[in-house]
Amino acid sequence: MQDEILNLKLIANTLRQHVIRMVGEANSGHPGGSLSAADILTVLFFKEMRIDPANPQWQDRDRFVLSKGHASPILYAALAERGFFPKEWLLGFRKINSPLQGHPDMKKVPGVEMSTGSLGQGFSTAVGMALGLKLDRSPARVYALLGDGEIQEGIIWEAAMAAAHYKLNNLTAILDYNGLQIDGPVQEVMNPEPIADKWRSFGFKVITIDGHNISEIINAIDTARQYLEGPSIIIARTIKGKGVSFMENRAEWHGTAPKPEQVEKALAELLEGREKLWEE
Repeated sequence: MQDEILNLKLIANTLRQHVIRMVGEANSGHPGGSLSAADILTVLFFKEMRIDPANPQWQDRDRFVLSKGHASPILYAALAERGFFPKEWLLGFRKINSPLQGHPDMKKVPGVEMSTGSLGQGFSTAVGMALGLKLDRSPARVYALLGDGEIQEGIIWEAAMAAAHYKLNNLTAILDYNGLQIDGPVQEVMNPEPIADKWRSFGFKVITIDGHNISEIINAIDTARQYLEGPSIIIARTIKGKGVSFMENRAEWHGTAPKPEQVEKALAELLEGREKLWEE
């Protein structure tokens, strides 16, 4: 188990390096919320989800919807490392004629289950997917990653109400709760608290974890999978910009690309962090 945890931590570190290189090369993109979600996507794509990169449309595959579509760099990094498309595509991020644009496009990128960008829309489609799969008696599960600023959208709560009404026990939402959105702290822009009580009152099983603790992420996903009464949400406490000291807990890195010297500094920190993982 410890070897598996170490391997997942190393993969998350690799994904973070991809994010920095992609956004730096494009001089555009959203690094903060991509870095905060790296550990969550690592566990999903490299341990938990039933997927086949050689057959991305496999009928019984689990589905992942990046509802906070602006965090596309971390999704692209995970898909490339998992083998859905060549890693060489990553440095074409946000460039003309590249399939990897600022928000994911399901028609151009293998492994992208839903085109997203308009906040709240992704979670609504995830609920629809889960309902359809349940009616088809499919073994597949649906995972949706939401941003904490995103849950200020009314469409989120309409979808949540539907998910509970239809008892969608094949749906797991994961909230990337880093506490910051583009305009500042979410609690100052529009306070979403008490978040756990709200989801609970909408009929969800609520699981709160440290979103950078690999073991906690694994256990939370397993708990959600075993809950049969309805949908679940994992509230993952995370750090925006996790892994890069000058980006951590800074709202300005929500949608700002690092300059070349900042890319070098960020990659040096991540490589140093990788060495420390081997020493643990």
